[in-house]
Amino acid sequence: MGSIDALVVAAVTFVGCHFLLSHPLRAGVVRAIGERGFQGLYSLIAILTFGWMVMAFRRAPVSAPLWAVGDTLWAVATVLMLLASILLMGSLIRNPALPTGGRPAALPETARGVFAITRHPMMWAFALWGFCHLAVLPTTRNLLLAGAIIVLALAGAALQDRKKRQLQPELWPAWEAKTSYLPFAAIAAGRARLGGFGMHALAGGVVVWLVATWAHMPLAGWAAGIWRWL
Repeated sequence: MGSIDALVVAAVTFVGCHFLLSHPLRAGVVRAIGERGFQGLYSLIAILTFGWMVMAFRRAPVSAPLWAVGDTLWAVATVLMLLASILLMGSLIRNPALPTGGRPAALPETARGVFAITRHPMMWAFALWGFCHLAVLPTTRNLLLAGAIIVLALAGAALQDRKKRQLQPELWPAWEAKTSYLPFAAIAAGRARLGGFGMHALAGGVVVWLVATWAHMPLAGWAAGIWRWL
């Protein structure tokens, strides 16, 4: 099997295992080994399949870029990665979309901070990471790696909404009415207002953005983010 073919198999397995365990297989596995056992199994499979995909990515040949990449595209990706970092850090606290093993918690009265931008800030952070890395590194192997993460994030967010409607029929539709799947759609429609960001989102996001983009130099051998111009 060729290296690109191996990456395709690894990427499909990575995405497929997440969807199967998160949705059709979850109830049966939880009944068999309990919620904690399921979380442990899910985490183990996620780590193993992601590691497999990364290894296959590193072994795959580097193709010619699919399009030209200039400073304008780099600047757009840099700004979007800052947004992704803020969404990620903001999603770590009081995120209604995160799974819980107990009774559903009450949802916020209003959407504030990253949740005013999208009700799936963590998933969109991963998706934006994928779009940005694909935009500035448009090779075949990166298309497969970043594409797998984008599909998992955005399809996963949509499936989360469907599951939450089933589990919380009296709560989740009301939260959907105050928020949006697409970033900034609820703000544009007047259902949410931009603001109310905590320092964990803003300061934490800026720190993650600076550190992660700086780390491209020692880890990948090329500068990313604002470090390209400093």
